[in-house]
Amino acid sequence: MKDNQDSLKMKPWKYDNEQWTQLPTYLKHLPLFTRSIDWTSMFFRFAWSIYLKVVFSTYIQLRTKGASYQELYKKYPKLLLISNHGSHLDATSIAASIPSQYWLNLYITAAKDYFFSNPFFTFFSKHCLGAIPIDRKDRKGEAVNLILNLLGNLDRIWMILFPEGTRSPDGKIHEFKRGISIFSEKTNTPILFLYLDGNTKLWPKGSPWAKPGKLTIHVGPVCEPGPVDEVYHKYKEWVKSINPLAFADDQVSL
Repeated sequence: MKDNQDSLKMKPWKYDNEQWTQLPTYLKHLPLFTRSIDWTSMFFRFAWSIYLKVVFSTYIQLRTKGASYQELYKKYPKLLLISNHGSHLDATSIAASIPSQYWLNLYITAAKDYFFSNPFFTFFSKHCLGAIPIDRKDRKGEAVNLILNLLGNLDRIWMILFPEGTRSPDGKIHEFKRGISIFSEKTNTPILFLYLDGNTKLWPKGSPWAKPGKLTIHVGPVCEPGPVDEVYHKYKEWVKSINPLAFADDQVSL
């Protein structure tokens, strides 16, 4: 009897058993759980990339300045891409600036209560955005553990996240949450600095959609893992070389 119990405990994971069928649908697109090539995601990612290229070359004039994504991709198989967060335009504009051939390794952290709130949003978030669901009311740390598992176990992953935690109410950059340091230090993942210039003007908080105009993404240096205060300070010094008035905790003397 004891031998049978031990064999059950050591039973290997099988994707076609009851565990797989009962896995929440909002997790089935993530590579730790995917058992084969997800052709649906590949098709919609490709279609979405074409759509973004058209939108961000016509309706919104997207420009990328700074470091080369191609060189970064060769050197850093794993990166946390952090940016200021002022509008719903931010994640898609960053994705649009990255060559589409890298998209199968590109993931975006997204609020589960918004981006996975209904079947349409869930399908779009899974197959177009490659979104990682973040439960903002999570008390058990499940979202944190999911991200740590992805960063720790995948050979190649670029993950977009916004260390302020939410969209800025005033367009200024506010202090970072601890998550960025937890993810980078525990998995030894470097951090790529990005700065979006013009995002708040094009799609301010409360506006139903984005306006046409110019948007510039500055691709900055790569920062080694470190405490959140240190990462914030380095990011601040870099962004201030581009826009001295970008931060909420700066006082401007007249």
